[in-house]
Amino acid sequence: MARYQSTLGGLLALAAVVGGTACAPGDDTSPRQNAAHAIQASADATTAHATQASAHAAPAYVTADHPQLRTLLDRLTTRDGAPGALVALGDRSGGEVLTSGLADVRSQAPMRGDSRFRIGSMTKPFVATVMLQLVGEGRVALGAHVERYLPGVVRGHENDGRKITVGELLQHTSGIPDYLDHLKPEDVLNHPRTHYDARDLVKLALASPRVFQPGTNWAYSNTDYLLAGMIIERVTGRPYGDEIRRRIIEPLGLRQTSVPDDDDTAILGPHPRGYARPGQDAPLKDITALNPTVAGASGSMISSGADLNRFLDALVRGELLAPAQLRQMMKTRATGGQDEGAYGLGLESHRLPCGGLAWGHDGGIPGYEAIGAATVDGKQATTMVNLYPGGTQAQSSDMASAVRTALCENRSSSTR
Repeated sequence: MARYQSTLGGLLALAAVVGGTACAPGDDTSPRQNAAHAIQASADATTAHATQASAHAAPAYVTADHPQLRTLLDRLTTRDGAPGALVALGDRSGGEVLTSGLADVRSQAPMRGDSRFRIGSMTKPFVATVMLQLVGEGRVALGAHVERYLPGVVRGHENDGRKITVGELLQHTSGIPDYLDHLKPEDVLNHPRTHYDARDLVKLALASPRVFQPGTNWAYSNTDYLLAGMIIERVTGRPYGDEIRRRIIEPLGLRQTSVPDDDDTAILGPHPRGYARPGQDAPLKDITALNPTVAGASGSMISSGADLNRFLDALVRGELLAPAQLRQMMKTRATGGQDEGAYGLGLESHRLPCGGLAWGHDGGIPGYEAIGAATVDGKQATTMVNLYPGGTQAQSSDMASAVRTALCENRSSSTR
């Protein structure tokens, strides 16, 4: 859901932490994650293997050599404390998935390269893409006020849909409070199958004063994307998930990607167990089964490393949006983070040490943390760990380093 973790203490980092996304240490919804004791997985329990993947098909296991990435993966599953981790890397000719550690701490099953997992706020680029397609079709206007599409919905404590535009929702410049700041973490972790209504979550946020006057500042808010999902439904007559499937998942052949609904608390297909650590000295809690309505359009989706790489590549190369809409998505503003990230419309950019920009997002949701990015010259990388919240601060940093390392492998510093 959030990227910049909120008061949920990173519990539902379903958003994305600006500064953790593409290539910088970051987290997912707002503040960095709480420090926690690392899980000392033994060397015998830690595995590392690679998976060959095509852009369109599920990966097939092979061997590969990526010493820097292997070091980072093994650090994630030892010193950083995650049970398991993977990094999917690729270019437009194919890809590989490297893994380390465990998919299941009880059975000691190793992490698989073709794993599916919850992607949290990495859902936001999908939602923004659908919205921009509607803009290209003349059905939505970025400069139109939210009131045009959701009359009377955004009201209270100076939050006013008559003064907030659709573009401000997508760029997190609306000033609308984040609903995650007002959910109790223990309620989510102790009752993970609870249903949440998007309108109720929006009302929860609107019970608090606006953060700033619309358009005058930047602050990550998962509420923005709940509203974006509601606009998609109002304009098309179909749920946002149906539009994502029809416009993105099916055309790209993303067979490991889904938008679960209220009845889908399980992850279908091969997947690691998802864990949370509720407190610094608390044992791991299996949080694999989760009602996705707690995240909704801000972070409900499930995908795989290979599928996310395929999506990000298609997005930045212009397969999904007309040139005018892609330019709008990539028109960024500074977020004020230490990593100097910049946020567009559901997509964030970071400068790479090897030159050029990485475009992507990150996401955290109970059980899983993920970061993915792509470059316009055709490289992609996605990393995932099956611990969230409760990992160390180094976990997010090392995940971002893995993405950055993968994007810069075999890439000239002059490449842009």
